[in-house]
Amino acid sequence: MIKGLYEAHLPVKNLDKSIAFYEKLGLKMAWRDEDTAFFWLEEGKSWLGLWEGNEYQTPYHPSLRHIAFRVSYEDLKESLKWLDSIGVEGVPFGGRESIEPFVRPHQGNASVYFNDPDGNSLELMCYVEVPDKLKHIKEKLSFEDWEKLVGIEV
Repeated sequence: MIKGLYEAHLPVKNLDKSIAFYEKLGLKMAWRDEDTAFFWLEEGKSWLGLWEGNEYQTPYHPSLRHIAFRVSYEDLKESLKWLDSIGVEGVPFGGRESIEPFVRPHQGNASVYFNDPDGNSLELMCYVEVPDKLKHIKEKLSFEDWEKLVGIEV
């Protein structure tokens, strides 16, 4: 199921300063928002997420205890069955109540979350091809809703 690393994260104090540093290293920016920036490690395969903020302000900073593994779209669709078969429970992400995999059209990826025995956040993640007309969608979509939207036979 796991094909490689999708993303790793680091906390940073000053996002602009860190962006300049990683650009000097030759990394290409994938995307940025207000307090995060993602650089390609292997374009189209894996990236490094930089998260601005004081990691000591909260007991959990997402950049300190989270990695994502790259999987295929088809494997992600079956991920909860696979996790269940090895005795691992999926967990909701953010404010979601569902543990079901979901698609982020504006980022072009899809995910499902679970924890390791120490409570570290782990994620199975894949890329999704997003038609230009759907790249504005910021909400997280179920696979069923996503596939209806893009016309994939379910």
